[in-house]
Amino acid sequence: MTNAFGYLVDAIISIILFLFMMRLLLQLTRADFRNPMARGIMQLTDWLIMPLRKVLPPIGRLDTASLMAVLLIAGAGIGLARLVQGAEILPADSWVLASLRLCLQTVLAIYFFAILVSVIISWVAPGGYSPAHQLVDALTTPVLRPIRSVLPALGGFDFSPVVALLAIGFVQRLLGL
Repeated sequence: MTNAFGYLVDAIISIILFLFMMRLLLQLTRADFRNPMARGIMQLTDWLIMPLRKVLPPIGRLDTASLMAVLLIAGAGIGLARLVQGAEILPADSWVLASLRLCLQTVLAIYFFAILVSVIISWVAPGGYSPAHQLVDALTTPVLRPIRSVLPALGGFDFSPVVALLAIGFVQRLLGL
């Protein structure tokens, strides 16, 4: 029973963290928030971002309210998961490190799957338009652009997603994520 409940808590925290991290990443990549999917993410996360924004002003392009929300959700997720498992509460420094680790793990997972989705969309509907494609493209272009500038398309094939996926896998294994 505890395993089932723990799974449910982990899944809910992961979904909530995913939404808040997507909002932060879309803001950093300057995605078009008129996109219906981006607007949906904003509406689902405004409940925490808007109150935080009243006390945490943005610093340049960085929305500190969104960043704080991501860190709070990750920290709460770590604490709730440990509570459900019956484990003792972590010391503050370990809790912060575990939260940062969860945030990094989430970012790498988001980019891994966004790049995969981008590749699949390019095979299935090249040149087509959909709100999902526009959102994925806005998210992945800043990561793939530097690779494309170093590794041009060879024979009409863009190998930058392969290089990016290898780099993400390398970082995940290097950090034990």
